[in-house]
Amino acid sequence: MRPLPPRNDSREPWLAALVLWRRQLTVPQFTAVTGALVIVTGTLMLATPLCSSDSVGLWEALFTATSAITVTGLSIIDVGTELTFAGQVVLAGLILTGGLGLMAITSFLQGLLQRQVGLQRHLDRGRALDEFGVGGIGATFHRILISAVAVMGLGTAVLYGFGFSDIPNRGERLWAALFHAISAYNNAGFGLWSDSLVRYHNKPLVNLVIALLIVTGGIGWRVTHELWTKRRRLLRLRQLSLHTTLVIQSTGGLILLGALGLLATEHFALDGVVANLAWWDKVQVVMFQSVSTRTAGFNTIPLSINTVSDAGLLLMITLMFIGASPGGTGGGIKTTTFAALLAATRSTLQGYTSVVIHARQIPDKTVLRAVGVTVASVLFVLMMTLSLGLGRTAGGEVSTLHFTFLEKLFTCVSAFATVGLDLGVTAQLSRWGQLVLIVGMYVGRLGILLLLSALFTARPQNRVGYPREELYV
Repeated sequence: MRPLPPRNDSREPWLAALVLWRRQLTVPQFTAVTGALVIVTGTLMLATPLCSSDSVGLWEALFTATSAITVTGLSIIDVGTELTFAGQVVLAGLILTGGLGLMAITSFLQGLLQRQVGLQRHLDRGRALDEFGVGGIGATFHRILISAVAVMGLGTAVLYGFGFSDIPNRGERLWAALFHAISAYNNAGFGLWSDSLVRYHNKPLVNLVIALLIVTGGIGWRVTHELWTKRRRLLRLRQLSLHTTLVIQSTGGLILLGALGLLATEHFALDGVVANLAWWDKVQVVMFQSVSTRTAGFNTIPLSINTVSDAGLLLMITLMFIGASPGGTGGGIKTTTFAALLAATRSTLQGYTSVVIHARQIPDKTVLRAVGVTVASVLFVLMMTLSLGLGRTAGGEVSTLHFTFLEKLFTCVSAFATVGLDLGVTAQLSRWGQLVLIVGMYVGRLGILLLLSALFTARPQNRVGYPREELYV
């Protein structure tokens, strides 16, 4: 029998190389690539006439899609007027994709595309999800999805029935309730109105529902699952894991301290934004802003360098940088990282050689990780702020617009921590400045450690010991 001649297909080597490259990607690399592909897809969808008006080009669509996938909320367009209903639906879908776990979804895609996945790959995937903060895989992700739908559905029902009762059209009211519930739970900060939620600053129900959605999404699935399963023993704090205990304590403490701090800075500031409000309205505003500043990006007071004091802006920068909790939908260095740093500082001042929290010794690896995340994040934010000062970053004209250092730092931290609060700077930046924010949002959502893991292949543990020597610090 005559052998068949070899097929002359010029695409085969290229396809083979592509398949080989795809299968060799690590979890962090695959996550970074998938995130970029989702952003590109969202950009092309938002730029179509079906989704947006003529004023929205590819650049505006790219910035908006990146902000949605990274659940940031910074925007250079008016979502309520420049996006059609279809565009707003696409935007909500992008928020859900980024908020419910871009990395968890990536894990499923990787398992689907990369055949012959062995035990080590499964272990690597699970370890990556635990370390980089998405909360679980497999059946756990299904439970995450179900609980998220339930919480967002309940929030939508309350906002529709009681919160947004001032909207006469039922269809518009339902969509407003659903969109803001999705945005709040996923800590995105996108709103359908140009003033965010300023019009509802004195409506307790709207403030309460949005804040609860933000906190529920921000503390992470691991914490909400444990609270639900141990709901009958919640008064016994020892029954909770150290992670859950730290998340609850740090979240509650930061909300309270942030509210008291904002009340102090803005009440005593000259022409403070809350100075003329009644005391109950002041309490509502500072409590809501303390919750939203750390993770979500909604605002019930006008935000600008002229309406908020420098002390208040510095406090908000600190809250944004700390951010949400591991496994949550928010960004920042995470509350547990901040708690570990405080515990390490306390142990150092007391002369201890180990870090102990609630009678539990924290591994040195965890402390080093907390230090690494914080230092790398600080350096990256400083690089972003420095980059905004290069070239014509304000509308292309250096002489017409000038941003203060505090405005630049605030905007960069807001982008990196995926918060989305804006002092009116973002839309006035040049393409270069907005590109800096795009990169910052993407890196902030992926995380510094995941980005470094994607860029550099992990090296095997060095088993060679080295002599010790003191270093004076």
